[in-house]
Amino acid sequence: MSRPNAAQNPEQVTVPADNGEVTLLIARQVEPGYEKAFENWAYGILNTAATFPDHLGYGLFRPSSEGAPWFLVHRFRNAAACQRWQESAERASWFDRCEGHQHTEIARRELTGMETWFAKPGTTRPAPPRWKMCISSGIAIFPISLFGNAVIAPHLTGLPLVLRTAPITVLFSVLMTYVAIPAVTKLLRGWLYGKS
Repeated sequence: MSRPNAAQNPEQVTVPADNGEVTLLIARQVEPGYEKAFENWAYGILNTAATFPDHLGYGLFRPSSEGAPWFLVHRFRNAAACQRWQESAERASWFDRCEGHQHTEIARRELTGMETWFAKPGTTRPAPPRWKMCISSGIAIFPISLFGNAVIAPHLTGLPLVLRTAPITVLFSVLMTYVAIPAVTKLLRGWLYGKS
């Protein structure tokens, strides 16, 4: 089985990130009866990648239904860390040992910056254009900013700048990730992604 690379995978998308972090999402199709062998192989390669500098975490997601693909996810601090892993001898060694597991890579994407907020779990659908993500995130930020400034900030005026900023930062991060962005993307789904 040949090792996948960007040239073999036109689905791979790389966009400059605001903070530089890269999330690598890989979909693999596993033939029935080979699930356990693939799972062992997948955890082996994921655990090996986790030993590399600037690897921020990983995940393995089982199929949502029979015949659906498995998803492997890596997070890296920056594109250079992602490239070091993809070009490493350790990664190549795992692919040399995957013969007989009967699994095939069917899609690969690199998500950076805001793309990770707008990627739909369980799919390899491309993120919306950046200008649409910018408008959508602005819509999501506005009520959080209004709430933070009107309700929380007045109670923090006596604190030093760093201590005043910390709770607002946590509020933004949590609400944007788990509440505002999911709500906005659901509300604007047709406009963000089109009819497909």
